[in-house]
Amino acid sequence: MAEPSRNIAKMDPVWDQILREAQQAVEDEPLIGGFVHACILHHKSIEKALSYRIAAKLASNEMSMMVVREMVEQAYAADGGLVAAARADLAAIYERDPACHRLLQPILYFKGYQAVQAYRVGHYLWKQGKRDLAYFIQMRVSEIFGVDIHPAARIGKGIMIDHAHSIVIGETAVVGDNVSMLHSVTLGGTGKEEEDRHPKIGNGVLIGAGAKVLGNITVGPCSRIAAGSVVLEPVPACKTVAGIPARIVGEAGCDQPSVSMNHMLGPHE
Repeated sequence: MAEPSRNIAKMDPVWDQILREAQQAVEDEPLIGGFVHACILHHKSIEKALSYRIAAKLASNEMSMMVVREMVEQAYAADGGLVAAARADLAAIYERDPACHRLLQPILYFKGYQAVQAYRVGHYLWKQGKRDLAYFIQMRVSEIFGVDIHPAARIGKGIMIDHAHSIVIGETAVVGDNVSMLHSVTLGGTGKEEEDRHPKIGNGVLIGAGAKVLGNITVGPCSRIAAGSVVLEPVPACKTVAGIPARIVGEAGCDQPSVSMNHMLGPHE
């Protein structure tokens, strides 16, 4: 009776779905066979595939792919929360991004997803006191993906960063669970003080393209920040803010703005 129990314990529907999608991709386009095999089909689990993918992206003349991959695998083995967050981020993108039709896509192609997973490893290293390794990952993520997240920043799970070009998240920033943001978002500080100086983003917040949130201010849960806004004051929960400087222009429009991804204001909410 023990053998079936072990088999059930090893079941992973998400990874099985990714494998099926990868096999279908190779059948549909044999020219990407080597790429898909290297990134997905050669691996036994999602964490092994992510370790390979992150290492392939971040490796450089200064640090080999083998070294980076070992570092990522050790982080995943030591902290199961990293893999849980990677799965939650994958589900978030699949559910919220109309351009994502397969679970396979973010792992292979979406730099927002890849950058966040690399940041998570850097954050783990930061917490372990391995600051220079964490800074190395931050540097490479910035160089490769155009996403600059300080390894000390705290980011929840279920995160979607769509397009992910020119994202900046500062050292003392906090981002809650199930947050969605688009490209060119800045969660920045003000002045030169070294204390707590970056925004605190609540759960379920939607941040539009090009929005800047500056200073040690709180953005309440399930609120919306319109594209191009500059937020300098705290935002209450379940509100929409817009403008330069941003002002409250209405309610959030729904219970879960980050999931609905509705950026329309006024009567179109």
